[in-house]
Amino acid sequence: MLFKNTTTREDGKAKKNRWLRNAIETADAVLIGAGAGLSASAGMTYSGERFERLFPDFIRAYHFPDMYSAGFYPYDTPEEHWGYWSRYIYHNRYEEHDRKLYETLLELVGHKDYFVITTNVDHQFQLSGFDKKRLFYTQGDYGLWQCSKPCCSKTWDNEAAVRRMAAEQKNRRVPSALLPHCPVCGAPMTMNLRCDNTFVQDEGWYAAHSRYEGFIRQHKNARLLLLELGVGSNTPVIIKYPFWQMTAENPRAAYACINLGEAACPQGMAKQSVCIDGDIGKVLSEVKNSRCTEAEVV
Repeated sequence: MLFKNTTTREDGKAKKNRWLRNAIETADAVLIGAGAGLSASAGMTYSGERFERLFPDFIRAYHFPDMYSAGFYPYDTPEEHWGYWSRYIYHNRYEEHDRKLYETLLELVGHKDYFVITTNVDHQFQLSGFDKKRLFYTQGDYGLWQCSKPCCSKTWDNEAAVRRMAAEQKNRRVPSALLPHCPVCGAPMTMNLRCDNTFVQDEGWYAAHSRYEGFIRQHKNARLLLLELGVGSNTPVIIKYPFWQMTAENPRAAYACINLGEAACPQGMAKQSVCIDGDIGKVLSEVKNSRCTEAEVV
């Protein structure tokens, strides 16, 4: 049975915010798990007005409902495939965005021993000042390409190529001369995203995974705050279930879930937890400005 200690009363919300602020301040370490809801709260939405503004030509041609659907479409030519994907990568990885949400989060946890595991691939944590040695992008990175076969366990930065593709495309297509090919075997490049069993886990991926496991081992029995932000139910085995398990196994741990419409935890760990149903950016701003009273110490 899941526990949802959500409330619409302002005093209840304020108490939860103070609980979370105190949990951060009294923690030995903070483990952040971030999902798609965090990107959405920061304005990185993949449907609606933003999609319509950035991809009007693709919508007119194919009537796509959102960016994800358009990304999986079997385009007739590689020129049109990369016409879509270069624009997609540029706007979701390299274009400047308002990073106030991430900056607020870093202000809250930056003075702590923290680590971030995320299924997001938009690189916003590192772009916002988070230490790259404290980040584990489990599902890939929009900024990396890999061989489509793949012939090797390597990835390549794509920024220069993507910027040129986005600038020079016409009629939804990039020039044929700009199509990316693997430097090792010559096969077409593809995105380094975990979509199937061809996903390449390169040296950087394994190094980050090792640091993540080391962080967990170091703080297994410590006063650890597990802060889950915008993690849905699509891939719960990566963040949500492990966070629940770590909390249940450690009586000194605290668990906080902030998610619009999906804030819950198992009933058995309710006393160690707070679930806040709301916009992540707004909640974090309120938490930053809150002050805990002695009676609310975790």
